[in-house]
Amino acid sequence: MELNREHFRAIMYYNFQRQLSQQECLAELLSVFGNEAPHHLSDDPRVGAQETAVTQENVDAERKLIIEDKHVTYREIERKKERISKTSIQKILDEELRVRKLVSCWIPHLLTEEQKTSAVWVFQGEEKPTKVIRSRSVSKKMVATFVSKASHIATFPHTEQRTVTADWYTSICLPKVITELRKNNPERRIILHQDNASSHTAQKTRQYLTEQNLELLDHPPYSPDLNPNDIITFPKIKNRLRSQRFQSPEEAWCRQRSLWDQEWNSIVFSDESRFCLGMHDGRARVRRRRGERRNPQFFVERHVHHTVGVMVWGAVAYGSRSALIFIRGNMNAQRYIHGVLEPHLLPYLDTLTDPVFQQDNARPHVARVTIDFFQHNDVTLLPWPPRSPDLSPIEHVWHMMGRRLLNLQRPHQTLEALREELVVAWNEIPQEDIDHLIRSMPRRVGECVAHQGASTHY
Repeated sequence: MELNREHFRAIMYYNFQRQLSQQECLAELLSVFGNEAPHHLSDDPRVGAQETAVTQENVDAERKLIIEDKHVTYREIERKKERISKTSIQKILDEELRVRKLVSCWIPHLLTEEQKTSAVWVFQGEEKPTKVIRSRSVSKKMVATFVSKASHIATFPHTEQRTVTADWYTSICLPKVITELRKNNPERRIILHQDNASSHTAQKTRQYLTEQNLELLDHPPYSPDLNPNDIITFPKIKNRLRSQRFQSPEEAWCRQRSLWDQEWNSIVFSDESRFCLGMHDGRARVRRRRGERRNPQFFVERHVHHTVGVMVWGAVAYGSRSALIFIRGNMNAQRYIHGVLEPHLLPYLDTLTDPVFQQDNARPHVARVTIDFFQHNDVTLLPWPPRSPDLSPIEHVWHMMGRRLLNLQRPHQTLEALREELVVAWNEIPQEDIDHLIRSMPRRVGECVAHQGASTHY
């Protein structure tokens, strides 16, 4: 009987069970089978796992999968290449193919079905993908509207574009509504209907309604179909604005006030400006195309040292003006309140009938403490679009004063003399010129609308 490999394996296993050592097992095989006894046994070669899966065949296979479908995922590659681990797939993608998965960039055109997918694979040197989307509205404006059976009572825009709070609702909206309704009859009965928003049901709001002797009409939750504003007012306003597209906040602001005429007579325009010794504030504005920053014709030579000057604040209105106020140091919110608004602006506004105060969006003007000051003193603000000096007539007033300083044969050498000259220049500007500037507001607004919010010749 000829013994094969399997027979010898069985004999060796039997000796192992007898607890024979390797040397004892070999000695027993040699004593029985002589030279036929095997000294060692090895398995025949068989097909199994490779030492590495990063082969040219697998690299080409993954490249083909990516070319066929740029959106293929790791899981799909792993499922199609069952004998390749996720680590090997990652190594082939990163080191061999050098591909990255990128999210498409957005461009303002219409979407196609092919472009609606998200991330895609991109080979090294390949152009990055782009995706398109409809442009969204730049910003929204929150307003609170009050109406009665007889007429519209008041509308309050939320100038800070933040969440409506009980503080804003009880300090800005409700006091003016109550004043308007009770201006002829202080004891008039008022029944207020409002939904269950958090600002309406807050403890502070309920306490204020009780103090003002207002009756509250209960409103069931999730019932906008019971609110006349939600049924009639807001849908009509939105339908009227639906076809209008504003290119900028400036255009939207101007369109909102495009029909104003006599309303501008109640606006108080304010601003700050800096005047320097020997010249105006040193700034010269020019219109230039993109890339012409280094054009020599736009250069103005001047001394590089700090120019000494003064900062002034003033306000103008139709038929009147405030005093010219000098600001010492840098302007901040506290200095604006205690140095300008409280001692000078409030007394000036008291001399006017229903004034509306205008200021630009400088940081001291829109700081929280400044807004709180206006609300506490019941000052009505005119929302102002950003970067719009050409809409404010007081800018021309500063220009008149600057030209007067430039035309002096002997520029002032001291700050005290400069202050005296500025006061004289401010007081000697004819009020008719200021009124003419304010009467130009409808033309300014109309030109801004025609230019879609871009710069005007003003």
